[in-house]
Amino acid sequence: MGKPFIGINGDFRPSKKEATALSWFNTGYYDSVTAAGGLPILIPPFANDEDLKQILKQLDGLVLAGCTMDLDPVRMGMEKHPHTRPMPTRREDFDRRLCRKAVEMRIPILAIGSGMQLLNVICGGTLFQHVPEEIPRCLHHNDGVESNLRHIIDIVPGSRMDKIYGPGEIRVNSQHHMAVDQVASMFTVSARCPDGVIESIESTEENWYAVGVQWHPENETSSALDMQVFENFLEACQEATPQIIPMPVRKAA
Repeated sequence: MGKPFIGINGDFRPSKKEATALSWFNTGYYDSVTAAGGLPILIPPFANDEDLKQILKQLDGLVLAGCTMDLDPVRMGMEKHPHTRPMPTRREDFDRRLCRKAVEMRIPILAIGSGMQLLNVICGGTLFQHVPEEIPRCLHHNDGVESNLRHIIDIVPGSRMDKIYGPGEIRVNSQHHMAVDQVASMFTVSARCPDGVIESIESTEENWYAVGVQWHPENETSSALDMQVFENFLEACQEATPQIIPMPVRKAA
């Protein structure tokens, strides 16, 4: 069996007066996939759904990458908080389509950072827009320095996260101000910060690997143990059996 093909979505910047439109990919994502034994396939923001579906059919798994900017709260029925910086519309539009199609096809998914938030939203869950104001006595989850802040996580016994990390104290990097609030019905919580903030979710379907982590195992500030997140994901991609289960049609945001 050859190495599994793993899709990775990228970042996007619209054109400006002084600069053309630009797409780019965080090196940590494709380096981590490669180190774990996969072949990364970088996915630009396709405009056509048939093109997107054709690409997804070639994949063994999908990494829903995070972003330094936020999901647009207005699209989730919230007023925009002063600390919120919505990502470009083209990126969020594409990421939503990509995520929905990957879920329908039950492609193995590793969703990271805002990728986990998006996965939860697309599947029917909700988000806290600004953790410091919405969760009383929460720890610092964002110190303004990219992923240099770290905190402990409490892993749910028997979960995938438990199998990935094993026993002992686990510390992860943290750089977010949004977080999962209500978990979508097809997922369950597999790790929390001691303050209650949800740090990981995973699919409740036995035959579908879908894991979301709020931290960034691809980042230079991650620990050596975090590579096990990618290794576990790649193992699942090699074992997965393709299937298609259409999601309920929801009014477009």
